[in-house]
Amino acid sequence: MPLYIYAFLTAMVIAYVTTPGVIKLAWKIGAIDVPRDARRVHDRPIPRLGGLAIFVAFTAAGILTLPVESSTVKGMLLGGILIVMVGILDDIYCLSPKIKLAGQIAAAGILLLFGLKVEWVTNPLGGMFYLGKWSIPITLFWVVGITNTLNFIDGLDGLAAGISAIASITMMLVNLSLHQTNPALVTALLAGASVGFLPHNFNPARIFMGDTGAMFLGFMLSAVAIDGAVKSATAIALIVPILALGLPIFDTAFAILRRFMNGKPIMQADKGHLHHRLMAIGLSQKQAVLFMYSVSLSLGLCSIILARMGIKEAAIALSIVLFSLMLSIRQFNITYEAKKSTHTM
Repeated sequence: MPLYIYAFLTAMVIAYVTTPGVIKLAWKIGAIDVPRDARRVHDRPIPRLGGLAIFVAFTAAGILTLPVESSTVKGMLLGGILIVMVGILDDIYCLSPKIKLAGQIAAAGILLLFGLKVEWVTNPLGGMFYLGKWSIPITLFWVVGITNTLNFIDGLDGLAAGISAIASITMMLVNLSLHQTNPALVTALLAGASVGFLPHNFNPARIFMGDTGAMFLGFMLSAVAIDGAVKSATAIALIVPILALGLPIFDTAFAILRRFMNGKPIMQADKGHLHHRLMAIGLSQKQAVLFMYSVSLSLGLCSIILARMGIKEAAIALSIVLFSLMLSIRQFNITYEAKKSTHTM
């Protein structure tokens, strides 16, 4: 059995069997999400420490499969431990956004100490740019940004876990095609841990991953993307993870722009995310999540096409995906308006 498949299956099984214990622990220590405002889509208290099971599965399976003596692997593991500690405290005590941001920057700083940083970016006209002294702030921005994209999109049962699994599998396949063993193993572990957690988290959820899980998955995906870029001389090294995580990146960017235009704090939650808008036009939780899975999967396929075929083919595929997305949302809206008209007659 290939090592990456063994890593995936081991992490999946560990996440699945440890999550019930984490549910009991969350109830015991008070890490509970109680719906207190209209933004919440659930109507009952639900434990929110599920990310601990994802972390335990990743770490336990990683000890068996990863070369822990590697400096880059050590950097990811130590940074992941710090981000999980911040997430656990937030899931229990609800930390302020400033404290969480400080923790995310500190975790990103650990990656820098172990040599993981973005040093090259793609030139749209061809080739690549060397960042020089800008590599440190850009690395911090990348890690903190991706860490928060998963956190921002974690608003429906199973949404963040499923999208993380799709993005991880996509990046794993690309890493394998580029013969990058360590990044492939890390993404296999992330995918397995997410898939193993998903049966407990899909609607109706018995547990949420909370900030512990969302920040850990986002942090590790950002870190492994940098690791893959460092090991690759190709110009697509960072475009692939951007496409693979295209849905949460777009949703987060739109949320920041929306809040800025409305004069609201960037970190202030609202009901303007894509999943809220899909539910507003009549989709159920499950339908909205499955639709967003399909979009994420389509973007993942575009990133694989980019890695294996080229920019022209990926651009054509991406155009088809975006056109199909617009048609689907338009059709959802027409159907919803028709149902509303029927009910009001």
